[in-house]
Amino acid sequence: MRAIVVTDFGATPVLTDLPEPTPEPEEVLVRVTASSVNGIDAMVAAGTTKGMMEHRFPVVVGKDFAGTVAAVGSGVSRLTVGDPVFGAVIKPALGDGAFGEYVTVPAGYVTRIPAGLDHTAASALALAGTAALNSVDAVAPTAGETVLIAGATGGVGAYAIQFAAARGATVIATAKPGAEAEFVRDLGAAHTVDYTGDLPAQVRAIAPDGVPAVLHLAGDATALADLLAPGGRLASTLGFGPDALNRPDATATAIWANPDQATLDTLAEHAAAGRLRIPVTASYRLHEVPKALADFAAGTLGKLTITID
Repeated sequence: MRAIVVTDFGATPVLTDLPEPTPEPEEVLVRVTASSVNGIDAMVAAGTTKGMMEHRFPVVVGKDFAGTVAAVGSGVSRLTVGDPVFGAVIKPALGDGAFGEYVTVPAGYVTRIPAGLDHTAASALALAGTAALNSVDAVAPTAGETVLIAGATGGVGAYAIQFAAARGATVIATAKPGAEAEFVRDLGAAHTVDYTGDLPAQVRAIAPDGVPAVLHLAGDATALADLLAPGGRLASTLGFGPDALNRPDATATAIWANPDQATLDTLAEHAAAGRLRIPVTASYRLHEVPKALADFAAGTLGKLTITID
């Protein structure tokens, strides 16, 4: 099968041929039709995941996927050959990945694609959607509360804006004037603040007493925590947790996205019903993955998808 791999830490991702994998017990083999780029993919490609987890080279890059079940391992009964599915490659070591024609995945991180949701859209949903949903759930905004989302223009941020706005929260989104500001406002942000300027001053102009909730998806977590009102809540996808928070009158939660079947089903239900927009802004072919990763690292809006054909 064709796949995009890195052969060592920091090695340039290349398209190569690998043997088709075989599912282990409790795994499914998926014929991949689409994938999408996430921050972890860029980190693996750059070699910055060294020391974070085991690498089994050659490492196939890519976490998100959508496709069709091609085979099932022993112990799998919920899914059958031919099912359209999506999910994320969650394994204890880096090795198998979704930027290839086939991937084996633990069945607990796969679910069926419902009617009304196509493969490309589904492929952009698992990791970013889960991180966004987990983050918004952690700060639990109520109707009328203000939520500051730092990193609002990326995939996680684009979903988080929608989840927070759906709860009735007033969203302040970080975005540069122009295309970025238009992007986040179209998703439901009520206010935008330019992260290239004096962010605290801009936020205080909107919420003089601070904000009840912050999502830390990018930027300086300590500076963002300083913008919390007394009793405020912060959720971080970048490892900022209670031990790093120097405020006894506020709380912080480090988010580790867990795209299990139940979460995937929730995301798919929202997307298929039209309650959650999939913010795909560009698509690439498998051989163009190195360009997609470079574009992602340079800064893009929403989600970038990969078509496997």
